[in-house]
Amino acid sequence: MTPNDLFDLTGKVALVTGGSSGIGRMAAEGLVAAGARVLIASRKADACGAVAAELNGMDYSGSAEGFAGDVSTEAGIDALVAEVNKRTDKLHILMNNAGRTWGAAIGEHPYQAWEKLLSLNVTGMFHLTQQLLPLLKAASTPQDPARVVNVGSVMGDIPKGTQTYSYAVSKGAVHHMTRVLSNDLAPEGITVNAIAPGPFVSKMTAFAIGTEEGQKKSAEGVPLGRVGCPEDIAGALQYLCGRGGSYVSGAILPLSGGMQSNAPGSLFNEDL
Repeated sequence: MTPNDLFDLTGKVALVTGGSSGIGRMAAEGLVAAGARVLIASRKADACGAVAAELNGMDYSGSAEGFAGDVSTEAGIDALVAEVNKRTDKLHILMNNAGRTWGAAIGEHPYQAWEKLLSLNVTGMFHLTQQLLPLLKAASTPQDPARVVNVGSVMGDIPKGTQTYSYAVSKGAVHHMTRVLSNDLAPEGITVNAIAPGPFVSKMTAFAIGTEEGQKKSAEGVPLGRVGCPEDIAGALQYLCGRGGSYVSGAILPLSGGMQSNAPGSLFNEDL
């Protein structure tokens, strides 16, 4: 075995939901770069096709293909699973990335926001995973289990965020669902882990860190002093999905520059 073998995904088939932009796009590129055949799905088929074409035009050993897939409804999940089954009889990697956010002040947070957020971020994630279990089991071997990687958030671990109550709670649920599924699926030859990103530039976060000024301001609250970059996501996926991560399950991997364990100040406020 060489060091590169630990992260080589040649011959693996992956599905990335919400893969046409943001963290999903970063992950898809990392998987293609490592040699995987990556199925990119989101509600916008054209956007997925464009990203797949872009990735296929790069000097990577893997490949990509994009198509429409909606994880927010039961019918949408059924259609997505049917499409995946048409394209492959084994699924080595499932990245549950599709999600949405919502922000409103306390006292003004609408009831429907909770319903919409949890139906996609939690319910949709669970049911898509459940329906794809036969393909994941078919891809698993004793030494190389199939992988499920859920996208949580640092806000699922610590009470930080801009009035994103439903989003933060949904990501806390994703983290615990990851542990529960890991407990049940590890004996089936499937690892289940989550990444918990901090601030990364994407369409979802453009309102806050879409500019250099916004990124600089956000970085002040990150112990490592910067916002996340695509390589941070790509490297994490290559590790969790490669041979090097085959003995990891039930983990919530923080990708937040130390935010998850940051506790400013001292317990007794002494001068240091």
